[in-house]
Amino acid sequence: MTAITDVMPGRAGVYARLAKLDVWDYYLALPLAWSIIGPAAWFQPSVLGMLALFGIGTVFVVASAVTFDDVTGFVDGSDSANYGPDAPARKLARKPLLTGEITVVEAVRFGWCAAAVGAVFWVLAALVAPFSLMWTIGLAALCLVTAVQYSWGLKISYRGWQEVFLAGFGIGLVLCAVGFATGTVSAFGIVQAVLFGLGPLMFGVYSNTRDAAGDAAVGRPTVAALTTENGNRLFIAGLTVAETALIVAAAGLGAAPWWFSLVMLPAIILRVAQLRRGIGLGDLLGARTLGLRVHRLTAALLIAVNLVGAWS
Repeated sequence: MTAITDVMPGRAGVYARLAKLDVWDYYLALPLAWSIIGPAAWFQPSVLGMLALFGIGTVFVVASAVTFDDVTGFVDGSDSANYGPDAPARKLARKPLLTGEITVVEAVRFGWCAAAVGAVFWVLAALVAPFSLMWTIGLAALCLVTAVQYSWGLKISYRGWQEVFLAGFGIGLVLCAVGFATGTVSAFGIVQAVLFGLGPLMFGVYSNTRDAAGDAAVGRPTVAALTTENGNRLFIAGLTVAETALIVAAAGLGAAPWWFSLVMLPAIILRVAQLRRGIGLGDLLGARTLGLRVHRLTAALLIAVNLVGAWS
């Protein structure tokens, strides 16, 4: 399938690749949030308008975060180490700073412009939202600041917070969108937000494992860079078990429908397959790709659960 970044012309295509528009996994927070809020609010104009504005803002905020991440990785040399000269051309094309198609100055300018546009759209979303409570505004502000500062300024991913952000940003997106729409989030909504947030983390840890040496060389303290190989394996296995335990516990304790675990079984099976591929067989890139698919499947299953549950 041809990615959107492959068909955009000239400089637009370069900036689209810099913004990683072909990786849309965080954007799935919006349809998931829509499904969570329930049929009474699904087609309210104010809710749909808020979600549209918040979704557009999310695209720009994520573009800012990944742009600054590329700038920092280019400047400190970690991207050169992790994307060596033997990398496939398509893989290198995702790093236009490495290929020389864009300068650091241009990338930084784009990063700040994307952050500003994203912030404007999120403010507009809050203004039109049915509920703009302090906790949702504060959480949105936290998501914005940490995204921009992920690899820039405070460099929170260089201070031991990378794994927390990868999960926390996705959780925050879902909670903000639901909160703006309804003013509150149910226990099951929180469970779904956490499962959604675990998705990017569960493919990110395999990338981190592959990049451990390069990250350690530039002082980026991911779990993979800080621990032994066995310690990192235990960390990834623990995350896999914790995700499954959350699904089972949510159904068993009544936060989710009793049939929730059954519906999520395909995602659980694939998550175990991902662990086997990455940790058992050592195919880290294959495990990362499978993790992307598991995350997308999880989001689709959660949406289906909400749609069925609304009418059952």
